[in-house]
Formats: sequence, structure tokens, C-alpha cells
Amino acid sequence: MTPPPRPDPTSAEFRSPPGPLMRMLMYAAALLCLALGVIGIFVPGLPTTVFILMAAWLAARSSPRLQAWLENHPLFGSMIRNWRKEGTVSRKAKWSATITMALCAAILFIVPAPAWAAWLSCAAMGGVAVWLWMRPEPTAEETAQG
Repeated sequence: MTPPPRPDPTSAEFRSPPGPLMRMLMYAAALLCLALGVIGIFVPGLPTTVFILMAAWLAARSSPRLQAWLENHPLFGSMIRNWRKEGTVSRKAKWSATITMALCAAILFIVPAPAWAAWLSCAAMGGVAVWLWMRPEPTAEETAQG
């Protein structure tokens, strides 16, 4: 299965920079997403990958310094570069997310949560897991470069 086509960096979306106010708001949102992503490392059920990718997207449009920091980060950098370049997700990230979602699902049925909420959450996590495992994995070259 081929990955979805990536946006053309020469398109209007990438050529027209946002104004100062929008850049400031996007920078604030990038920092918020980064903070939520870091918190998600420690809090089960709070996604890390999604928030880090959102932070990278926002940083790319608001702060070259934050974008460079994220792309060169030892933990987040390869994930961001792989997603940006080819829309790929590493097998390690897929397993990590799947195991975390399975643990969260188990916790939902152990704690006194409403049954409908537990089942709805499990259905959402199952949908995310299916989508995640349908993403292509980086090639050996991309992994070695990251």
C-alpha cells in the first residue's frame, strides 16, 4: 500500500507565511501541544504522538527555532521526520501505542467507569489502532538516517 501523497512544499499553503498575530497564536498552540505530548508520556490514555506531530506542524509555520529543536530531538525527531517525509510510522511506535491503548482499555473495565464510556473509548482506540497499523513503516534507509 502506497502512502498518501505529501503536500507540495511549493504550493500556496507553504508559500504564504501567516501574519504576526497568527504566528504568535500558532507558536502558543505548538508549545501547548508539545507540553501535552510530554505529559502523555507519563499519563496513560493521553496520546503523545498526535500532540508531538501537531506541535511540529504548528512550529513549522510559526517558529523555525522550535521546528529545528523538535526535528533534532533524540526522542521525537525521527518520528517527525518520517511522518513529514513519507507519512510513515515506525513499528516500535505502533507497538508502543497499541500496548498503551490496550492497557488503557483494561483499566477502563477495572475502574468504576460507565460501561458505555468504556466501550466507546475502546471503539475509538480500536479505530486508531487500525488506522495506525495501516500506515506504512519507514524503510531501512529512512530509519538509518533518523
